[in-house]
Amino acid sequence: MPSVYKAANPITLLSSYLLNNPVVSRGKRVLDLGSGCGASAIAAKLCGAARVVAYDIDTVAAVATRMNCELNGLEPLVCVTDNLIGLEPEGYDLILLGDMFYEEALADSLHSWLDRCIETHGTQVLIGDPGRAQFEGHTIKTLLHQLAQFELPQSVREENYGLTCSTVWRYHPELTGIV
Repeated sequence: MPSVYKAANPITLLSSYLLNNPVVSRGKRVLDLGSGCGASAIAAKLCGAARVVAYDIDTVAAVATRMNCELNGLEPLVCVTDNLIGLEPEGYDLILLGDMFYEEALADSLHSWLDRCIETHGTQVLIGDPGRAQFEGHTIKTLLHQLAQFELPQSVREENYGLTCSTVWRYHPELTGIV
C-alpha cells in the first residue's frame, strides 16, 4: 500500500518523496527531467546521489536551480537546457519527472523516450503528477505503480484548480496489457 503524506505544493512532491526515502537516489546517477527550480535534483543530491543533472529547456530554471543549490549549501549541479527528448539516452540509473504531462504531444514523446532509456540502460523512472487531465487519460497511466500520495492543503487546492492530491508513480513498461 502506498504511503500518504502531506505536501505543500504539487510540483515539489518528488523531492518530498526522495527526502522521505533517501535510498531511492543514494549512489545513483540521476536526471531530473523538467527540473524547474531544481527541488528534486537537490533532494537527490542531499540524499547521496552520485551524480545529478538538472534538465529543463527554460534557461531561467537553470538559474533558479543554481540559486537553490547555493541556498541549500550545495555545489552547483550540472544544468542542461538543450532538448534531450528524442536524443539517444545517456546512462542514468534514475530519471525523475515532475508534472511533465501537461500536454498530450509532450506526453507521447516522453513515453517513447522513457521506454528507450529503460530498454537501453535499465533506468528506473519516477513520475510526480498532480492529476492533470492529460496525464489521467494518457496510455502511460496503465503502466504505472503508485508509490506515494501527497494530500494538498486547502490553500494549495484552491491555487491549483481544485486538485486535491499529487501522486508519485514508478513507470513499469513491462505492465503492457495488464489491467
